[in-house]
Amino acid sequence: MSNEIRQKMANSIRFLAADMVQRANSGHPGAPMGLADIAVVLSEHLNHNPKNPSWLNRDRLVFSGGHATGLIYSLYYLWGYGLTIDDLKNFRQLDSKTPGHPEFGHTAGIEITTGPLGQGIANAVGFAMASKFVGAQTNSETANVIDHKVYCLCGDGDLEEGISYEACSIAGHNKLDNLILIYDSNRITIEGSTSLSISENIRGRFESQDWAVLECDGHNFDEIDSVITTAKSNSKPTIIIANTTIAKCAGKLEGSHHSHGAPLGADVIAEAKRAVGFNPEKSFHVDEDVLIRFRCAIEKGDLAEREWIHSLKTLPLMEQNEALVALQNPDFSKIQWPLFEKADATRNTNGKIMNAIARALPCFLGGSADLSPSNKTELIDMGVYPKGRNIYFGIREHAMASIVNAMALYGPLMPFSATFFVFSDYLKPAARIAALTGIQQFFIWTHDSIGVGEDGPTHQPIEHLSQFRALPNFYVWRPADGAENIEAWRVALSMKKSPSAFVCSRQNLSVLPKAVVGEISKGGYLVAKDENATITLMASGSEVELCLKVKEALNAKGIKVNVASIPCYDLFIEQDKTYIDLVIKVDSKKVAVEAARGLEWYRLADEVIGMDTFGASAPAEKLFEKFGFSVEGILARV
Repeated sequence: MSNEIRQKMANSIRFLAADMVQRANSGHPGAPMGLADIAVVLSEHLNHNPKNPSWLNRDRLVFSGGHATGLIYSLYYLWGYGLTIDDLKNFRQLDSKTPGHPEFGHTAGIEITTGPLGQGIANAVGFAMASKFVGAQTNSETANVIDHKVYCLCGDGDLEEGISYEACSIAGHNKLDNLILIYDSNRITIEGSTSLSISENIRGRFESQDWAVLECDGHNFDEIDSVITTAKSNSKPTIIIANTTIAKCAGKLEGSHHSHGAPLGADVIAEAKRAVGFNPEKSFHVDEDVLIRFRCAIEKGDLAEREWIHSLKTLPLMEQNEALVALQNPDFSKIQWPLFEKADATRNTNGKIMNAIARALPCFLGGSADLSPSNKTELIDMGVYPKGRNIYFGIREHAMASIVNAMALYGPLMPFSATFFVFSDYLKPAARIAALTGIQQFFIWTHDSIGVGEDGPTHQPIEHLSQFRALPNFYVWRPADGAENIEAWRVALSMKKSPSAFVCSRQNLSVLPKAVVGEISKGGYLVAKDENATITLMASGSEVELCLKVKEALNAKGIKVNVASIPCYDLFIEQDKTYIDLVIKVDSKKVAVEAARGLEWYRLADEVIGMDTFGASAPAEKLFEKFGFSVEGILARV
């Protein structure tokens, strides 16, 4: 393709983006205009199918700088993903297909929801890791079932975020040669020049993390083409440092930080169009010769997918095809759920359940942030990633959770991540994206309360249950025994559009009596019931056993008590009022007991017995006594 037509294609992207932001009177024109030349050349290399955005062996394209939606939606319109000019005109408007940041499942072609800077880089690493795992299960010496690339566009802000260090370190360690990071090095952030806040050697940083580093003029088509071609054949992950100018072709605002997050102005846009030979009177306009060249992606992508499907049918080793089918079609009926008949910590029961799932489902994999012996998340005798199913993330919680988000969206995988509950703080932004996007990630969080004991208040999660219960579309399970733990997994495996968290104890918990009213699968049920009860005690996890003991003491005083176990508060409050009233007796005094902050319980309870401080360092039994989580302590409050 001639550079003359490439330039016209790039300028068409620039002014679509500028027009979108101008019409919405909101948005970010600078990055799309600076990246337009790179986008044109990348279009020539990208293997994707606008007819089928979910084709498994497509190249993944992640926009870590999610604010550059002017570029993103322009490309998906031009490539033929179903967006129309009217959709571009409705940019950032209510119920449009073109929201302010890209959202997976909302706009066709968007691989993952991005916007919080840095997470997209970790997502790209996740896609690359997923690709390597699936390839390791299905590829052979004579046939590659999975051989696509993962591209990620990022900016200065992405690389300043700590998560990018974590994720790129993992990528280098795992030699992800299928990952290409294109760094839009325009040296501008919202406040001005990047020299105000960063002066590190980006090349040196990535070389030290075992990446290949290439560099180009981000506005020279031949240089861009050359470095992408080289990157595709490298034997390690590659970063392309593309030196660009923010708001390229925007006249007096070219290179200015004022172009980052505000409309350019009608006069500036008109003058810029005039300068490159575009009609300043036309907005949202694309000439036919430009559109035809971009829309070639439809036929090219459809042909590539058809060839791939044909190759699957002619594999020399049919078991390779069978391996892919097994990954894509998990058979939950093969899970042999363990039996739990004696007291045990729920971190232990959870680990046994996870191993039972893994033995039945080849798509089940994951890892911990250097805590698998404590989290009990090792998948025994199942090997090490990429051929095996145990991933060693190191102490990188934020990157871990963002990587697993992408692995879950990759296609045929059901991944988990794990850490101590208190360190969920480090990955909260990724958990939020999982909930917002509807990603079926399984979060394993152990050491769930002051029961952590001697490690003290820095390691004792107090506010965390309340924090994650507040997240819409996020289901927190705090099982009180192995039976609840199994049911939690049954429900979580069926929730294809929601993340689930398993908050598990360090200390042993007794086996509970079977439900007398209600079902575990509805998030809450009665584990003990008295006729005409005047008090209902409700709890989760380790405090259910305590409430049963309190019931015995109250019964000895002639007071009738119901005890409700609520292993999943989020699911329970979604039930209809009739069911909730069945479990939480309306005309009784309702008391919630939980060794945590517990503010959300006031939705159900008259009184909450929870934590008002950050805990202390001592053996667990001493702490429960000190903070009132004993039979005597609860009786005094009740």
